[in-house]
Amino acid sequence: MDRVGQIMTNPLYKDTMEKIRNCEKGRIFCLHGLQHSLDVARIAYIINLEEEMHIKKDLIYGAALLHDIGRASEYTDGIPHEEAGYVLAQEILKQTDYDLEEQQEILEAVHFHRRIPDAQVQGTLSGLIKKADKLSRLCFDCEAEEECFWPDSKKNKTIVV
Repeated sequence: MDRVGQIMTNPLYKDTMEKIRNCEKGRIFCLHGLQHSLDVARIAYIINLEEEMHIKKDLIYGAALLHDIGRASEYTDGIPHEEAGYVLAQEILKQTDYDLEEQQEILEAVHFHRRIPDAQVQGTLSGLIKKADKLSRLCFDCEAEEECFWPDSKKNKTIVV
């Protein structure tokens, strides 16, 4: 099985994604399920190709699948999702064929995708996931946009071509 498949079929990953789905039932704002993670992965991979970053596709997909894995803990326990996600992603990645260096790169992307300063975004997996995460949001077409707590500076109000 490929390494991305090892994440997607991991029992902890599947259980945690189900918890996120249950926590977000009835949510009118952005969701954080598999569809969002795959959107982030695909956008990140396109940027990777266009900017000739040469980051391995399965590293991008691994980081994208895991970047919001801590959301259930944020909803239930108030733990920032990037912190809870780091711990969960560590457990999941131990059960994959990613080597230790690759695991660390993915873990950094999970942990820093919200925190990495814009000046450090260029050329890193963390920055790539941060950028794709924002671009995946269709704030300009969201029915709940006016109720959203995000400041306008964080909202994606355009399609980047």
